[in-house]
Amino acid sequence: MRVVYTDPAWALNDLGQPDLARADIERAAFGSETELRLGLFDGRYLLQGPAFHDHVRGADALVIYRCQVTPELLEAVGPTCRVIARSGVGIDNLNAPLLAGTGIVSFNVPDYCVDEVSTHTLALLLALERKVCTQDRLVKNSQWNIHAGGVPRRVSTCTAGIIGFGRIGRATARKLQAFYQNVIAYDPYVSADLMAGYGVTAATDLAELFGSADAVVIHAALTGETDRLIDAAALSAVRPGALLVNTARGRLVDPAAVLDTLEAGRLGGFASDVFTPEDPNDDPTARKLLTRDDVVVSAHRAFLSMESERSCRRRIAEGVATVLAGGPPPAEGRVT
Repeated sequence: MRVVYTDPAWALNDLGQPDLARADIERAAFGSETELRLGLFDGRYLLQGPAFHDHVRGADALVIYRCQVTPELLEAVGPTCRVIARSGVGIDNLNAPLLAGTGIVSFNVPDYCVDEVSTHTLALLLALERKVCTQDRLVKNSQWNIHAGGVPRRVSTCTAGIIGFGRIGRATARKLQAFYQNVIAYDPYVSADLMAGYGVTAATDLAELFGSADAVVIHAALTGETDRLIDAAALSAVRPGALLVNTARGRLVDPAAVLDTLEAGRLGGFASDVFTPEDPNDDPTARKLLTRDDVVVSAHRAFLSMESERSCRRRIAEGVATVLAGGPPPAEGRVT
């Protein structure tokens, strides 16, 4: 059997190169009879083009991270492929419509980092609330001023809103309740009764949520329905001075609309762990966001802890090994 990991972030050694010596969990799951290939790396993982297609050709299983499942990828890997696993929560890059009918099993790990992402969300939000990053930068540059960056508000009198009330949204609600007076949420696929069970009030639509919340965090899945969900129209309803935090998917938010709303003074701050493209420095509009004191960012690592990373690797490897042995994929993460 041949298993190819297209872009495993965990596999890079201290020299910045994929290193099979780091694949202890994968070796334990697959055994010595399986040929294990890691990605092609040159500053970044190569995820398209002839060299990449040669690298994946003949694989019995693919494990993807940021890699997109495309017709070109499936053609390159060939008819041997039996399973494609997504090492993470989201399934947008698995391209389920394309895989449907191919006979290729696909799955993800939908719950390995619930604690980490909800905690990172609070970290970004509270950094905005308390102007931590602005203060850190100024003090380190010998600019001591307790009022620099603006005077924070008392969050215990404020309302926090959540867009998307799945596993992570519910965990975030519990943590928000320790700081904010009220928590509301918008998710058209979750009942108000279930939200009430978490002490959360349901908003009927995005406009109501943005009009009521002093801080909004995004935990929605990326689908055709939610692509650019937070656009100029959505932000037109934002409560003056509200904060916006995205730890879900970059394409949920239109960065140009966020920039315009910040420049107009209607949005009080923006924090994001995710962008499209991945590195916001690669996008002209996102680069403008990076220059602002009221913007806080991190490098798509909200999911990350030693425990979460190893758990995800183990569950992916064991799931792939089970499928290759003729068994079913993990029921909780099966996509096709």
